[in-house]
Amino acid sequence: MNPSTDDMLSAIDEVNADHIFILPNNKNIILAANQAQSLTDDKDIIVIPTKTVPQGITAIISYMPEADVDTNIEALEEAIKNVKTGQVTYAVRDTHIDDKEIHEGDIMGIGDRGILAVGQSVEETTKEMLAQLVDEESELISLYFGQDVLEEDAENLSRILIEGVEMVKDNLTKYLSKDWFAMRPMHNLLFTRDASMSINNEVLIGRMANAIRDRESVIMRSIFDFTPEFKTSTLSLPATPGATSRIQTIEGGDVLVAREDILVIGNGARTSTQAIDLLMYEFIRRKSEKTQHIIVQQLPHSPESFIHLDMVFTLLDRDKCMVFEPLIMNPGSYQTVHIKIQNGKLLGIRSEKNLLSALKKLGMELEPVLCGGSDEWNQEREQWHSGANFFCVGPGQVLGYARNNYTMEAMNNAGFEIIKANDIIDGSADISRYQKYVITIDGSELPRGGGGARCMTMPINRTNIEW
Repeated sequence: MNPSTDDMLSAIDEVNADHIFILPNNKNIILAANQAQSLTDDKDIIVIPTKTVPQGITAIISYMPEADVDTNIEALEEAIKNVKTGQVTYAVRDTHIDDKEIHEGDIMGIGDRGILAVGQSVEETTKEMLAQLVDEESELISLYFGQDVLEEDAENLSRILIEGVEMVKDNLTKYLSKDWFAMRPMHNLLFTRDASMSINNEVLIGRMANAIRDRESVIMRSIFDFTPEFKTSTLSLPATPGATSRIQTIEGGDVLVAREDILVIGNGARTSTQAIDLLMYEFIRRKSEKTQHIIVQQLPHSPESFIHLDMVFTLLDRDKCMVFEPLIMNPGSYQTVHIKIQNGKLLGIRSEKNLLSALKKLGMELEPVLCGGSDEWNQEREQWHSGANFFCVGPGQVLGYARNNYTMEAMNNAGFEIIKANDIIDGSADISRYQKYVITIDGSELPRGGGGARCMTMPINRTNIEW
């Protein structure tokens, strides 16, 4: 039963807030919500005209607690404009609607403007409906299911959302289209590092540089916000009014937690200075007595192997790091900048000689291990194949690609035992015998995807490290 104006006024009276957002989630409720707004004098009532539950959920996800009311109104109204809603249900009687013959018990896929698909299978009807709803501008599909749907069926449908929906060539435009999919698969989702970043006790949600990856960020935020097992809060950088989202971008491959009080962030093709500024303002807003350091390393925008900071710099141990020497040790025109924040104030922004020099001044003296060894040609070749991209399981315990022979030789010379992943799997190697080691992963296709072990992992809980 739809709530009346009186129901809404009663709810408004019970809410202890100066500004109250109402999401009707039904076109038949919007009028009552507007009437409740006009009859309320002592509180600021904002009606966001959501017509469906997915629009309402999108509005909630788009809400930014750190932003002011006007900014949120603009963000929420803009967000719901892009939402299409499809519902899958069954027919209760025989009928003929929208040029479709429907029989009692048939499965129907209903869109915003009518019935889009009719069939005998929930999964097939859903896929057909999605093919009608999705177009080139579509970026994210969310699946909500009720108590009558088996969890196994819901999982099968959610798999479709990741694997994509093939395009049905049922008109000339689609027939001539070079796309295979009506909804493209999330082929970059294996790089779980980019869309969310664990920073101390929070998860920073990424703002992706490419629109095709936006739904990865939404999925990650939904996982951390709505999974009861996660006792954390997410941080989404507030948008600056009038600025496009592609200007303020930040991805996890550029963000390294060097120490509890030190963030190292790459500034290049995927993470902008504007996004780093927003993070800096967030730390200032918190007015923490603890000093927060942000070390920013500028990166080349090309070639693509410099896509993120972790392609040229990763931590290996308390006192060792992997570096691409030509950029990290001799940055040239690519600046290293130290930002210092404390008690709600920006204490300073200054240039440093290089990244390792900046960390040394903060008490982190790191010995560099050279990606590709000492030969310049080998350095460039192995950096291209993610040779500097290591995932640190623990101090002195890392994973990386086996194919980068000169890098592995440098690691061995630095005191790391080289252990094949397959030897651990079949039981012929016991990593507990070694204090420092590299687990090597055979990779031919994975490196071609443009990332390494760190790119494909996103730690959510780590043991405190004694420095």
